[in-house]
Amino acid sequence: MQPSELRVALFSGNYNYVRDGANQALNLLVGHLLDRGVTVRVYSPTVAEPAFAPTGDLVDVPAFPMIGGRGEYKLGRGLPAKPRADLEAFRPNIVHVSAPEFLGHAALTWARANGVASVASLHTRFETYFRYYHVGFVEPLIERLLTRFYNRADRVVVPSPSMGALLKEWGVTTPIGIWSRGIDHARFNPARRDLAWRRSLRIGDDEMVIGFLGRLVKEKGLDIFADVATRLRERGVPHRVLVIGEGPAREWFAARVPEAVFTGFMSGDDLGRAVASMDVFFNPSVTETFGNVTTEAMAAGVPVVAARATGAVDLVVEGATGFLVPPRDVDAYADAIGEIVGNPAMRRTMGDAGHARAAGYRWEVANEAVLQTYLELLGTR
Repeated sequence: MQPSELRVALFSGNYNYVRDGANQALNLLVGHLLDRGVTVRVYSPTVAEPAFAPTGDLVDVPAFPMIGGRGEYKLGRGLPAKPRADLEAFRPNIVHVSAPEFLGHAALTWARANGVASVASLHTRFETYFRYYHVGFVEPLIERLLTRFYNRADRVVVPSPSMGALLKEWGVTTPIGIWSRGIDHARFNPARRDLAWRRSLRIGDDEMVIGFLGRLVKEKGLDIFADVATRLRERGVPHRVLVIGEGPAREWFAARVPEAVFTGFMSGDDLGRAVASMDVFFNPSVTETFGNVTTEAMAAGVPVVAARATGAVDLVVEGATGFLVPPRDVDAYADAIGEIVGNPAMRRTMGDAGHARAAGYRWEVANEAVLQTYLELLGTR
């Protein structure tokens, strides 16, 4: 079978209305598939003013706002009549689902009922979110529901080996492959470091910048980041906190780190400059399945201190490109950051090693692996 024979129906809970790492990866995948001659149609909730223009043909799925104060995200109402009719007219031979919500379940049900091959991709650790909103007791139940969801697909693709191992621990028996991630190496590299830009933020050339990059939501570990910043101040470790991103928890986070510099949302070459202008990248999140921001920091030559959790354990080489720390150990995080801050030679060596390691992450290679998964799956049916 040739790529031009593929007709892929991709289902997303958020394809372009709020910008995040997951939908950036999905849009890049669709762009790659289109370039390779694949016919693609995307089904997702939409809004009047999305964060960015979608790649490919996008079909609206009726949705309602997510509860729990996260109304910026939408939950598709399964497959109502209009998008279902569009799907049936499209006649896909691959259904790709990217989120384990109502729309994803409905798409898998449709695929099974119509004898269409299905692939599920995993983008974030949904089961961990609940601990940040004081309902962590439901986590075992969510794990069982996720296991059932991924066992309904014909193939599963995950961003990292550690995520594949975790799914197998849960009891997922569906064959699992790797859909890694890539980096824009022209944008994220050490040459983008800009002391003049730092000075414009009133950050001195000799000040050590500890950076955060990501959507400002509690599940990114903002509480731990704030606690570590406090501990560093208590220890007298000189540093400045630089926060790049926007989100509903911004005011809450700003109150916890009042000395921090907040740039708001950044993209393009401006983002590459900001990341390269950090001295340590701190990522305490345990919700990552890969950690695009971690590889971007590494590509920019910035040492990384991250939670010892899925994603980061596949990227950060302990003691060589940074440090991995038990996820909620504030003192251990402070120790690791303090060691890098206080040792310029280590900082340079780790930055160089991270830059070299990140060179292997390329979008065209990662996305081609998904295309080959489609072709292999159809070849076995």
